Amino acid sequence: MSSASLTAMTGERLEGRPQSLWADAWKRMRRNRPAVASALFLLWMSGTAALAPWLPGMPDPTLQHLALGATAPSTVHWFGTDELGRDLFARVVFGGRISLLIGFVGTLVSLLAGVSYGAVAGYRGGRIDDAMMRFVDILYSLPYIFLVILLLVFFSRSILMLFVALGLVQWLTMARIVRGQVLSLKQQTFVEAARALGIGDAAIIFRHLVPNTLGPVIVYTTLTVPAIILQEAFLSFLGLGVQPPAASWGTLVAEGARVMALFPWMVAFPGLALSLTLFCFNFLGDGLRDALDPHDRRDVH
Repeated sequence: MSSASLTAMTGERLEGRPQSLWADAWKRMRRNRPAVASALFLLWMSGTAALAPWLPGMPDPTLQHLALGATAPSTVHWFGTDELGRDLFARVVFGGRISLLIGFVGTLVSLLAGVSYGAVAGYRGGRIDDAMMRFVDILYSLPYIFLVILLLVFFSRSILMLFVALGLVQWLTMARIVRGQVLSLKQQTFVEAARALGIGDAAIIFRHLVPNTLGPVIVYTTLTVPAIILQEAFLSFLGLGVQPPAASWGTLVAEGARVMALFPWMVAFPGLALSLTLFCFNFLGDGLRDALDPHDRRDVH
């Protein structure tokens, strides 16, 4: 048999070999143009916000020009200025740093708490599972936004408290999702093989079960980030969120709403940045959900 024939046969075997879920999901994700465009926009927005202090030509968002006052958008000030003469473009970019940081860190807190709690409850089962999930049901019955407000009022209104408060009320749905996945996975043969090898329960949960729940967890994570950003904006609009001199998109929208009739650009640009970011996160979440759906494995060649 010639080398060319052997190469052709090998190529056919490799081409016909079924792909992994992640490789298949990546190919289908790339075909979803709205999701890809949303991911690129979010990467650009996050990168711009993270590198804002070091970007050349970026104005100081705290620098006031009282004599200048509020001015409409121009070539000098792209988004105009506020009542104190501060550059609104810089304030929107730096406000995005805080809003996105709160969204990502709050989601991380939710992820750690929800995944750990749900995985343990689903794996242990029985009365332990019942007791743990009844506790979740009790917390679900409470108006969580009022719990956040109480935490901020009675403790502090710092950014750190926002991380904790918003993250600790978002983990309930994550726990339910992970529990459901673990309940369906813990009877699989790979778990029984791990038990037969003498691997401990903690290792089985976090090294074998949790990695197999990553698909739904990733999808729900992309939907948790915009939910936390929106809640922070709501709290900031009420004056309970980020405190001056720091600013988030929520505080900028609240400031602009007061003078919307006179200076509409002060609410339009922060509101647009907030809306586009939430819109793209939801598009990305929908795209990931479709790409990671094991019941929708299409031919992507």
